[in-house]
Amino acid sequence: MDSLFDETAKRARAEVAPLASRMRPRNLDEFVGQPRAVGQGTWLRRAITEDTISSIILYGPAGTGKTSLARIIADATRAHFDEVSAVTSGVADLRRAIDAAADRLTLSGQRTILFIDEIHRFSKSQQDALLHAVEDRVVILVGATTENPYFEVNAPLVSRSRVIELEPLDDDDVRSIVVRALADERGLAGRFGLETDAERAIVTGAGGDARVALTTLELAAGLVAPGAKGATITAEMVRDASPSRILPYDRQGDVHYDVISAFIKSMRGSDPDAAVYWLARMIHGGEDPKFIARRMMIFASEDVGNADPQALLVAHAAFKAAESIGWPECRINLSQTAVYLALAPKSNASYLAIDAALAEVREGAARQVPSHLRDRHRPGSESYGPYRYPHDSASGIVAQRCLPDGLERGRFFTPGSRGWEAERAEAVRRAWEQAESDAGKPG
Repeated sequence: MDSLFDETAKRARAEVAPLASRMRPRNLDEFVGQPRAVGQGTWLRRAITEDTISSIILYGPAGTGKTSLARIIADATRAHFDEVSAVTSGVADLRRAIDAAADRLTLSGQRTILFIDEIHRFSKSQQDALLHAVEDRVVILVGATTENPYFEVNAPLVSRSRVIELEPLDDDDVRSIVVRALADERGLAGRFGLETDAERAIVTGAGGDARVALTTLELAAGLVAPGAKGATITAEMVRDASPSRILPYDRQGDVHYDVISAFIKSMRGSDPDAAVYWLARMIHGGEDPKFIARRMMIFASEDVGNADPQALLVAHAAFKAAESIGWPECRINLSQTAVYLALAPKSNASYLAIDAALAEVREGAARQVPSHLRDRHRPGSESYGPYRYPHDSASGIVAQRCLPDGLERGRFFTPGSRGWEAERAEAVRRAWEQAESDAGKPG
């Protein structure tokens, strides 16, 4: 039982704690959002209320409730709750916690729940130190991470845990958290009003992160003049407290890959507005402009191809601009290129052709170069079949086999139906038909 001194110290810390810490939910009824993870009837909710929790890894963006859920588990369980930070702890700290858990289990039969925040920051050896303790249930692991555990946490540890994915809160969830903080005695205790536009600015600016919303609210409340009549937080105060909206973007993490994926798919879908929006998200997040330009160069060949042969030149120019100009001016070059690629006719025929040809080379029969195509600078080449020079034909095409025996034209390349590629493919098809007709035999 806590002593009076402990309670006094706890109250003193609470008084100076940030609003986001003071407003942590104390139980599942106060927890906002995440219906898929912890809503009525879910496994995690039952495990918490029935105190039957097994090892879990809570995965999701910042401010979605991972640490809050761990605190709720701590308050609800009869097990001993221990906490280790992956930022400040090493292998020795882990082993001490595991040894204490083993003693506790042996002497009193009490289970130990070990909460590890930012578990992805542990090295492989640190994560390995946990493995046997989790496997033997010496500890029940509750890990929290903003990074995809399937990539950042050791596979054996993931396989022995249940991964619970938390999603960014929606605007209604963030709004309810803000409204509660305004009224709750632990929060601002009804001392402030909040303009509608100010509330909207806080909710929109949070980007699904409850911590950001509460921090902005607290900073804006600090701008209200002491004793001011009405004590209302205005939209201008919110802007002053949060001059730059912070959207989640990790140049090495899942959001990075999700945003670049959305950017590519928007250009492929011929949606310039969406392409520019996702480009802006990457610019705002501090992405390397050369990375963006490289991806557009790949896109120019993979998705536009010869429907518009100029696309690759435009994308290459954007890369050179990113390389030589840099931020912030090269944003204009990147935007021009993204819009060009989104508007360009699309063809993935070249991309599909090379992959189909590679599959044939790897898995098909060993095929010889037709003799009439072989190099002539060798003894015996006079016996090779005659080579017909295409430039001697008015159309530039002669009825002559260029593929090895066993492969026919059209096996790998199927032209798209748009742009320059479609026009040229049709012209070449007609020229081939004419050449074969003139020769009286197929090529």
